[in-house]
Amino acid sequence: MSTSTKNGHNLTSLQRISENKITSFKDELYTSDSSSDDGAPLAKRKIVLDKIKQEDSSDDEVPLSLRKPNLMSNGISKNKKIKLEEMPLSLRKPNTMSGGVSKDKKIKIEEIPLSLLKPTLMSNGNPKAKKTEPNDISSKPLINQVANGKVKKEETLAQKYERIKLAKKGISVKKSSDLSKPAKTSSKLSKKTSSIKSESMDGDADEEESEEYRWWEDQNQDDTIKWTTLEHQGVLFPPDYVPHGQPILYEGKPVYFEPEIEELVGFFAALLETEHAKNPTFQKNFFNDLMQMIHKSKKKYPIKEFSKCDFRPMYEYFQSVKEKNKSMTKAEKQALKDEKSKIEEKYGYCYLDGRKEKVGNFRIEPPSLFRGRGAHPKTGTFKKRVLAEQITLNIGSEAKVPPPPPGHTWGKIVNDQTVTWLAMWKENVNDSIKYVFLAAGSSIKGQSDMKKFEKARDLKGCVAKIRKDYTRDLSDDVLLVKQRATAMYLIDRLALRAGNEKGDDQADTVGCCSLRFEHVELKPPKTIVFDFLGKDSIRYYNEVEVSLQVYKNMSDLKKLAGQPGNMIFDKITPTDLNKHLSNLMPGLSAKVFRTYNASFTFQKELENTPVNGTIQEKLLAYNRANRQVAILCNHQRAVTKSFGDQMSRMNEKIMTMKYLRQIHLEQLRGIEDDSEKTWRHLFVHDNKKEFDVSFVKSYHLELELDFEISVLKKRKELILGYKNIEEIETHVMSNYVDYPVTKLATGNKIAGLIEKMTVKIKNAETIKVDKDENKTTALGTSKINYIDPRISTAWCKKYDVPLEKIFNKTLKEKFKWALEVDSNWEF
Repeated sequence: MSTSTKNGHNLTSLQRISENKITSFKDELYTSDSSSDDGAPLAKRKIVLDKIKQEDSSDDEVPLSLRKPNLMSNGISKNKKIKLEEMPLSLRKPNTMSGGVSKDKKIKIEEIPLSLLKPTLMSNGNPKAKKTEPNDISSKPLINQVANGKVKKEETLAQKYERIKLAKKGISVKKSSDLSKPAKTSSKLSKKTSSIKSESMDGDADEEESEEYRWWEDQNQDDTIKWTTLEHQGVLFPPDYVPHGQPILYEGKPVYFEPEIEELVGFFAALLETEHAKNPTFQKNFFNDLMQMIHKSKKKYPIKEFSKCDFRPMYEYFQSVKEKNKSMTKAEKQALKDEKSKIEEKYGYCYLDGRKEKVGNFRIEPPSLFRGRGAHPKTGTFKKRVLAEQITLNIGSEAKVPPPPPGHTWGKIVNDQTVTWLAMWKENVNDSIKYVFLAAGSSIKGQSDMKKFEKARDLKGCVAKIRKDYTRDLSDDVLLVKQRATAMYLIDRLALRAGNEKGDDQADTVGCCSLRFEHVELKPPKTIVFDFLGKDSIRYYNEVEVSLQVYKNMSDLKKLAGQPGNMIFDKITPTDLNKHLSNLMPGLSAKVFRTYNASFTFQKELENTPVNGTIQEKLLAYNRANRQVAILCNHQRAVTKSFGDQMSRMNEKIMTMKYLRQIHLEQLRGIEDDSEKTWRHLFVHDNKKEFDVSFVKSYHLELELDFEISVLKKRKELILGYKNIEEIETHVMSNYVDYPVTKLATGNKIAGLIEKMTVKIKNAETIKVDKDENKTTALGTSKINYIDPRISTAWCKKYDVPLEKIFNKTLKEKFKWALEVDSNWEF
């Protein structure tokens, strides 16, 4: 802190600092709604590292090897040895953990405590019907049409709970329809309440003690029929197009379009500054669709060549609209939020067997230009607007069919209880089927996830025999058998996808069965290099040693293929392979192998967790285990553009914390002559040379800026008693010190602060290492789709790591069935 600033009580330091920087601080001061401590003096500020978000959106092409897994022992005792044959081939080591599933006792409805069956009462004790909109299904009971034409109300789950509760009190209640009426109670009970309100099935958050559907406690029933009754409100269509009347330029002259063509042109104009608009394939496909629409139009347009089109005027209009939207008032933003909530409440929930369940994406995809993943040959193609006539709804036979948009009719209404989708349609670009399913946290999706991981666990019991069989078949004289055995080896060993044949209008992505001559390179004596584009056009590059027999087979198969473009496995298809696998174990497929090896590898790698480490050190071990699985499954991502800046900020924060620790050490040294002996363990961090002159200057400049910010903040309080700027500065300086501790602090207090700061520095450096190691690896895909979530739950309980550090709110809802296992559970 400069002397002039301290003693003169004026803003001389303000004069030495650039006006722009101070202005930016003022702007931030008076416009920010943040409750953070950024405005506090740095010397008094709590230094907390930003929580680094894990990204899993895209992959890159960094070569990765699976040959060096980190399998260091941490001395954790192992209860049970697993057979060598049960391990993934790439990770075979003795003393692997294994175990069974602990199954909870099934709970009958009659055993539920009465407190959980309490119905919701109005304040006066009288049941009142909920006021609903005409098309609102939240309060409409499901109905069944009986043969004689009479309508009989079906007993809901809530009504059943109420009936049981009243029965326990000795009150006779008729089943089903009578429950919609207030029950007649004894005189004794009527003194407490005159009637009881039937609990509605709207699932509102304010209902008392709503009962959760614990489907995972009863998994022995036949699941051929997925549901009995199903009600929903259909799908939400995008709004109709509203013309804006903005032109593009063709040969420098404005061209205006009719609405249908203007909409298509606008899709391209909005993407003008993106990589898509610079992609020749994207441009070609867009322009082809544009010319088709122009040729069909009755109006004549001069457009002939894409290169003569200038979309800048329309692009700038869209940019101005964006800026205008940013300046919306708080009331306008709230109105949009309220409207969105109403839509979510109407379309975002359905009633499955009387239970309110959340729907996934109920919105019909709006028209746009198709992007595609990777080098997709159809990128830029016009994805047309979906009409109600193209949509098939799946709904209960006795449920009310939601009305289609005015002037339209639904394509088809079905009542298929063996499937779980609510709506489907075919999009025009790839002729693929799109579905509306229940949300990830729904009971049906949860059951599907659980069965997937249980199937992978089943494989553990027969994987040794399967491996023995395909190892024998590797040397079979029949070419088809030899190809099949070799493919099974690669799928098991390298977790390759089976791979399907691709048409000319699809991205050229490759799996095991679709490997071609050019995708495989042989390096004697037994090394194979795989190099191809996998799912989503992500490059798969792996140089791996294989058994001599597999190397010989691949060499023979490549010779038979002869030249680039020809298939390595020309005698088998993914369908043939999966059919063979299902004969070895019911439900076995290449994907089950992939899930099994991912979960097994993850559990094995977690043995490297330090038992006595900090939370951050344990999380680093967890993410390293996750990364090994991501590498195995080829879940990569490109390094983000902001990665360098993020690392620089982390380095700066760590250096700042180290400098503050150094200030503490200097204070400690000045308090006692023999402080370096008394606190010898702290002075190992004494390193003045670590901080260069430029860093120290910038740090103290920040202190001065923080002082000015403090003064500016106090200006707001003039009306509370401060008369002028000098009085404000006097008040600020009376409570301001250069050091991050009070001047009268004791040696023990400063020593304690140094120890806390050292822990913070260690945690920050651990987070930095974790972020750097994962910059090219997407951890989320494997954690969500391939790793049994019960492994993570058991790990958290075993090592006392908060579950929130592993699963966010969405994943906790998705995997709620997996959160009750104990610390000893094993895959």
